[in-house]
Amino acid sequence: MTLRRSTSIALAAVALGLAVPIQAGNTLIPAGRRVAVAGSTLTVQPDAEWNRLAARPGRYAERWTIDGAPLDALTFYGGIADGKTLFREVDRKARPLPRVAATMLITDIPTLLENSYRVALGIAAMTIERVEPARFAGNNGVHFTYSYIRSNESLHRRGEAFGAIIRGRLYLITYEAPALHYYERSAPAARRVAESARV
Repeated sequence: MTLRRSTSIALAAVALGLAVPIQAGNTLIPAGRRVAVAGSTLTVQPDAEWNRLAARPGRYAERWTIDGAPLDALTFYGGIADGKTLFREVDRKARPLPRVAATMLITDIPTLLENSYRVALGIAAMTIERVEPARFAGNNGVHFTYSYIRSNESLHRRGEAFGAIIRGRLYLITYEAPALHYYERSAPAARRVAESARV
């Protein structure tokens, strides 16, 4: 990451009242190279540089960012099998996470994401806004948009996702950012990554 970009991340994060992201352990993903993501057979080919974050949201997931995770996040969920969860369990007995089912319909994917966010991230208010069929990784899939506010924040975030059930496993890519300025700025680059997906 360049000094200019690191400085802009720090200034933007401070302006939003957020902690500046830690850069140690992150990996630069160069433009134009096809890479496997989330420890799976899912591959993508970005046309811009992204940073792969060292911290993973789940065993079958990984997150990329351009300006720092609080400002934009592209998350990959790769080949999640029947009975597995999107995130690591928070409290399996008191607040179990919803699980992927091999028999899920593509229209079940937005509900799975919403319910997972409510448990794992403590999201009190989340809205699935638009759901439509779409091709994803060469298969029939779903594209949907959503918005949410975390319970300990006042920041309104927007997101969109592309996913499919392929050979009984869930493949999903989500992109989200603060609704004000950041969402629109990086959304086109995120969509191009999703469009490049192959399994």
